[in-house]
Amino acid sequence: MEDLLRLKERVEIALELGESYYREFKSALEGPPNAKTPRELKEIFADIAKTLVAFANADGGELFVGIEDNNTVSGIPFSDEKIEAILNATENYVMKDTPLPIKRKNIIEYQGKKVVYYSVDKGSKFIHQTSKGECFQRKDRESMPTSVDSIRIEREEIASREYDRQFEDLAIVTDLDLPLVTDIAQEITKIKISPEKFLQLMELAEFDGDRLRLRKAALLLFAKNPNKWHPRSRVRILKINGIEEKPAPDYNVTEIADVDGNIFKLIQESWESLRPALSETRYSEDGLFKTQIIYPENAVREALINAITHRDYSIEGRGIEIRIFNDRLEVLSPGKLLSKYTIEDLKELKGAHETRNTYLARVLREYGYIRELGEGIRRMFELMKSNELVAPEISSPNKSFIVILRYKFIYTKEEKLWLAHFEGLQLSREQKTVVKLGINGRLISPKEIFENVGIVDTDVYRELINSLQKLGILVSKVPKSEAQKIAREKGKQTKSIARFQIILPNLEKKKDDIKELKIITVPEDTSDYAKIFINNVDYSTTEEELEALFSQFGEISDVHISRDRYTGKPRGFAVLEFESKDSLEKVLKYDQAIILNNRKLYLRRFIE
Repeated sequence: MEDLLRLKERVEIALELGESYYREFKSALEGPPNAKTPRELKEIFADIAKTLVAFANADGGELFVGIEDNNTVSGIPFSDEKIEAILNATENYVMKDTPLPIKRKNIIEYQGKKVVYYSVDKGSKFIHQTSKGECFQRKDRESMPTSVDSIRIEREEIASREYDRQFEDLAIVTDLDLPLVTDIAQEITKIKISPEKFLQLMELAEFDGDRLRLRKAALLLFAKNPNKWHPRSRVRILKINGIEEKPAPDYNVTEIADVDGNIFKLIQESWESLRPALSETRYSEDGLFKTQIIYPENAVREALINAITHRDYSIEGRGIEIRIFNDRLEVLSPGKLLSKYTIEDLKELKGAHETRNTYLARVLREYGYIRELGEGIRRMFELMKSNELVAPEISSPNKSFIVILRYKFIYTKEEKLWLAHFEGLQLSREQKTVVKLGINGRLISPKEIFENVGIVDTDVYRELINSLQKLGILVSKVPKSEAQKIAREKGKQTKSIARFQIILPNLEKKKDDIKELKIITVPEDTSDYAKIFINNVDYSTTEEELEALFSQFGEISDVHISRDRYTGKPRGFAVLEFESKDSLEKVLKYDQAIILNNRKLYLRRFIE
């Protein structure tokens, strides 16, 4: 009983985490800050029904009535009889034929104030509606009106949708890697919490009065021996010598890795095995071995994590397979596309705000492995496009989902003519991307290089800049000190100031002369960029406010508040980039709360 997550602790943890896709706060008050009055009860009832219906039609969630959007507890200023009516709004204001899958509803006494708490599961039997026949679904942090037909669930999907939420009665807590659970719990909640309480908080376990019952999701995520619970929790990586597989005696397939384990192990070890296979080393004309990346690393990583997160785990006879051909990379995961989506929806980047694996996705999203639901596919398309490669190919044949990334460039006629000047240098894809940015002598900023090449690691950036300098085709037209001065005058980040220029190669010069020219005219770029992830950002916050707040720790190169691509609305988090890693360490070691617009900001080192 000691580890049963208490109701007051749920409030405290919710206040730490803030609102999210799975969590919403509703006030029982209205009016200006210093003169608030009680809201009409009917409005509160309608809000409760709308929010819980939206949660049930998506991936479940929890609602707190009596907490403000700024994470302060204001309570419910009504009599006990009216508060009881608020508690029962789940029956009286929701359509009787589509009852909500309520897990908990309680009146909580917190610091002398009353808060009404609801927890609702993801619905699988009904498409839930309010008593007025309205249908809503949770998308990002909003409850959006939705047609019943758009969320109708096909019967054959029920088994795959329910797999990760099922309880495994033979499993006990010691079947889990408890140190891993503790580490993940600390990273997500930012507070000290026992593994048992964390599992309950994330709905991965429930206390039935006698013992803690574990869902399959808990075992998939944290099991010490996942093969005991799922025979194909694995990722197999294969290299094919050619553009198609051949049978014996011409068999041309080599196994790079066969990784099994819990999901956190799968993501880490699969990526470690896959990443080296994304580049190749070639012997160049200048007598050197040069390594070039064939596919954008971040696009491949998105495809891998997307497959692990959204595969159909009810198909226990197959695992995820990644095949690397000479001209393409294929990621195959078991389970067809959910019926409410079409391949065209994904290609048009409409997003998919629903997953068959509710509990898995929730943990991975809160941890930071995935962003908003549906962002993985968008991210892949954007990264391939920014690297001048053809769009990913997506298909869903034979109860599987396949993503294909091809090593094929897209250039305009003008860009082809420009790049033709550099053909004799045998440039890598990354080098060509930078050269294209500098078409006809146009100045280029470091920020453009980072974004268009898809670079996260600053060491990779330096290597790329230095390689172009050694080829004699990139020169620094604006010294970094001058760029910093311009940035201050214009109120911009240094990284966004155009500094570099691409010059046409003189292929007739001797290589030694070219190398000497580079050393004299082009100083090495010694930038030391470092990024930090900022969560719980108030929707009204601007990039300028974040820059002003964090400039106390050091010079800032870039600030970006994440916004929905289509609505333009902020998502509550941002990425801030310092000029120096020393500044990053200062802010991470800062032991006081950092508050902006009445919200406590939560910080962690940014890892792509």
